[in-house]
Amino acid sequence: MDDSRKVIGSWIEGPQVGGSPVDAAGEYRGRRLGLPEQGTGSLASTGRRLAAVVIDWWLCALISYGLVAHGNTVLANYWAMFVFFVMSLLTVGTIGSSPGKRLLGLRVVRVDGGRASLGQVALRTFLLLLVIPAVVWDRDGRGMHDRAVGTVEVRM
Repeated sequence: MDDSRKVIGSWIEGPQVGGSPVDAAGEYRGRRLGLPEQGTGSLASTGRRLAAVVIDWWLCALISYGLVAHGNTVLANYWAMFVFFVMSLLTVGTIGSSPGKRLLGLRVVRVDGGRASLGQVALRTFLLLLVIPAVVWDRDGRGMHDRAVGTVEVRM
């Protein structure tokens, strides 16, 4: 089979479902970043990252509903974004994990392994709240919000 038919055939077949996260060249998610394939320090899975954001959002919605908006659901929705931003800034900016991330064993670090600065966390959280940068991923599964500030979410 000539090369052009191989390329078209692989395109038509689509992505492999249920396979390993390793592609044909032996690459796994996070290898280009110098992260281990598994265990502590490896790239966090998409499901865990999403679950951590949902836990954090519910916590912030509960705080804003009960303490700030005093039961007004419309007002609580707006305040939840502010509470989320402040909570993320304080927790991720100091210990590297929000309550949801800590519960699921995740933390945010710079690509070189160091702790993310307060400025990086503030910009990352702002972009996360915009949603679109967070749902556009690269080959390693990092969102644009992480790429923009040079951070990555890893397992603890």
